[in-house]
Amino acid sequence: MSGGNDPERWIASKMRRIESSGIRKVFDLARKLKDPINLSIGQPDFPVPEVCRAAAIRAIESGHNSYTVTQGLASLRDRLGQQIAERYPTHADRRLLITSGTSGALVLALACILDPGDEILACDPWFVMYPNLAELAGGTMKALPTGPDFLPDPEQVAAAIGPRTKALIVNSPANPTGAVMPASLMKTLAQICAEKGVLLISDEIYSLFSYDGPHRSPAEFNEHVLVIDGFSKTYAMTGWRVGYVHGPARLIEEMTKLQQFTFVCAPSMAQHGALAALDLDMTPVVNAYRAKRDFMRAALADLYDIGPPGGAFYLYPRAPGGQLGTEFVNKAIANNLLIIPGQVFSAADTHFRISYAVADRELERGAELLRQLARS
Repeated sequence: MSGGNDPERWIASKMRRIESSGIRKVFDLARKLKDPINLSIGQPDFPVPEVCRAAAIRAIESGHNSYTVTQGLASLRDRLGQQIAERYPTHADRRLLITSGTSGALVLALACILDPGDEILACDPWFVMYPNLAELAGGTMKALPTGPDFLPDPEQVAAAIGPRTKALIVNSPANPTGAVMPASLMKTLAQICAEKGVLLISDEIYSLFSYDGPHRSPAEFNEHVLVIDGFSKTYAMTGWRVGYVHGPARLIEEMTKLQQFTFVCAPSMAQHGALAALDLDMTPVVNAYRAKRDFMRAALADLYDIGPPGGAFYLYPRAPGGQLGTEFVNKAIANNLLIIPGQVFSAADTHFRISYAVADRELERGAELLRQLARS
């Protein structure tokens, strides 16, 4: 086609700088394989708790199917607000917004802070949404190098902050590495951001899945931290799209304004389900996932270089034998094993991501095949 009806003319130039998700490409591939061993999905394998399902059904049957207020269901905000106030009793300026998943919270946050030419900082490896959402908001993401433990050097973080740096995003426990930042590092980064006037955004969607000690947040050390969290990973509610964000009142005010013209509100019946989730004790689930982590790490430790996976659902091994990460992943897929190439999350093509959020039998099959591939 040519002239005024050429669809290419309608596509914004920024969309050419946003790539399709490499993770979703693997998901599409999974549908074409027969009985694959699927260690690619960052999604819990346990069902949504019955109490959450029942609460959502009651909400639908009771007619709670329309919009909530933009800020979210009042009863859900009250319960979450109580938890936040108990954890951060001195943060008088902290406000709360219910969002359409943590992804929705990230969209709103970056759109509200970035002007053209601004940048955010994030660790390499990073969660796939960060650079693309920064691009969508008119900015860019600068990647911070990390060591073998996938943690940043505070001096390098401080040196990377420039006049157009608006925010540092930290994700602990991290996707894709499973790395957990110690409290001392969190404190240092919080102090750096406070001193330099940079917003610290803490993506805490995996906070419950901290296996070797309680989760620590940088908001403990800097009252201006913006915290993003949600229900998708903790309660297996990935398709329900309920998240929340809390932070400085002025920023939450602008994010609420933008939500009015984008997502409007999180799904109302899902918010009722999320409210019911707050009464649950998820300790048995965390213990089960710790066991999965321990099994997978022990099964691969003698054949793969794996950084310390303190949380989330992931291991991030280096491809064996000096292979490129993409080369090794292609071999795995040829053997009916689905994993994610590290190049999806990093400038380096050296690693791959394993999700152990699968049934134990699937995990055993995957571990055995990974051992075979390393030996070959």
